[in-house]
Amino acid sequence: MGQMTSRLRYPLHAYTGSVAEIITGRKRKRNEDSDSSNDENNSALEKSLSTPKKKKLLTTTQYIYQALYKEEKNSDVTVLALGKAWRLHKVYLCQSPYFFSMFNGSWKESCQDFIHIRIADNKITLDALEAVFGSFYSDEIEIEPKKVISILATATLFQLEGIIDKCSEVMTETTNAETAIDYYEAACQYGVQNAKKAAFEWLETNLVGYYFKYVKYLKLINEELITALLSSPNLYVFQTEFSLYILLRLWMYLKFFPNYKPDDDFCKLPGNNPQTYFAERSDKTPFLHTADGREFIKPFQALRIQHLLNHNIDLKLVVQDNIIPMEWLHPHIMSHWSSVLKVDHYAEEGPKDLQEEIFLKNSMRCGRVLQDPSYQKWRWTGFNFGLDLILIADSGVLSIKRHHRNEYERLLSLKNKRQFMIRVTITSLNEQRQRSYSQTTGIMSLELEKNEDVSLLMMHPKLVHPLLISVNLLINPPIPELKPITENSSEEKNSNPISDIGENLSLANNGNSSRSNSPTRIGAGESDDRNNNVVGNF
Repeated sequence: MGQMTSRLRYPLHAYTGSVAEIITGRKRKRNEDSDSSNDENNSALEKSLSTPKKKKLLTTTQYIYQALYKEEKNSDVTVLALGKAWRLHKVYLCQSPYFFSMFNGSWKESCQDFIHIRIADNKITLDALEAVFGSFYSDEIEIEPKKVISILATATLFQLEGIIDKCSEVMTETTNAETAIDYYEAACQYGVQNAKKAAFEWLETNLVGYYFKYVKYLKLINEELITALLSSPNLYVFQTEFSLYILLRLWMYLKFFPNYKPDDDFCKLPGNNPQTYFAERSDKTPFLHTADGREFIKPFQALRIQHLLNHNIDLKLVVQDNIIPMEWLHPHIMSHWSSVLKVDHYAEEGPKDLQEEIFLKNSMRCGRVLQDPSYQKWRWTGFNFGLDLILIADSGVLSIKRHHRNEYERLLSLKNKRQFMIRVTITSLNEQRQRSYSQTTGIMSLELEKNEDVSLLMMHPKLVHPLLISVNLLINPPIPELKPITENSSEEKNSNPISDIGENLSLANNGNSSRSNSPTRIGAGESDDRNNNVVGNF
């Protein structure tokens, strides 16, 4: 007992805790803290009990959809289409202008409870009708990309602008290699401008760079579409304009031989591929003058023929194929020769400040793929009337240089300054090969001295490699527009075969009609990049 009492350092009245606390010398939290904590707990509990809890039940829309559409309760009209009957309700069908005018006008259907809709459009399917009729009873519609065209066709029939807009959104978002052609044709048929624009833009970007390598898609393009694409100044061309001639020749060959497969050994034999088929015809009449070839005149007229004749091998191939009539080539050859004679002997200036339409219609289109951001320098070869232009990509800056070396002066223009016009567009693509970001210089009129360079643009950070470089370039003033060649021109045949024009032309590769695979060195880090593959690895 003495030991216990010895620990009482203070009088007992000074202690407010229990006996155990007094004896052990420990104190717990004050009662005030405990009371405060209890008050907070009570407040939180009271708040949780007074806050209403919302639980989602079957909504009115869901009830309407289930009871009136799925279970067909209280139906007042039966609609028969494509062999299936739907028991529906006029008040809901009248959301469609098609049905509204039917039930509220002087048509006999206005007082009938059975409507037979005869559908002539084969793109409209039962699944599409099911989805569209169901949308009358709901606030949403499910549109699968594989079914979007049939739903678009159905919505167009019933004049449902809301669904047409949603179909357009789906088509724009899902335009890719599989869908681009079908989307474009459907958008043209049903007047959906946004979807049409998106599909055409995709085809402009990928016709040469992608479809060239996949003939299963290329052969699906119709004459009207291929003509529009080849005419477009915004077409992304890989290498030079000559790649478009090669692509068009392949496209035309596929119209006659749709089962052609480039990797098939049989198709590599002479006469079994587009590289040899046209050149080895026994008929020496230009192919576009034949009965089989006349239907392809418009696509070939869309080619910018003046830009197909800037290299000896290109000219030789055009002559050997004997597809294009000589009278199409002759004016451009004469124009080229005239420009060569005048380039250093007259004070005539190059193109400058032309109207946009004139520039885009006459410029040479060429392109390249930049796989990575490393330093790169290149030119597009061919005779450019003594003007040797080199493009340089370095540290996110794209520049152009007028290259002039004394040892090549016999081939280059001696003028101190040369004028030309150019537009450069740089594009990066997303996983569907849609343009994710594009940057352009706009149309520029430049004047460069020998070995002078100038920056064209600083690449935006949103441009992600690999990049597509598309260039429109005009070195000579455009020649007056030539008289269009029509089908009737096939009756006017030149007495000399077209092959005579290239009789004395020689190939650099000893008769091989393909273009050289070996780059021509033009200086440190500079290469020609002309090869047999007219598309980039992209």
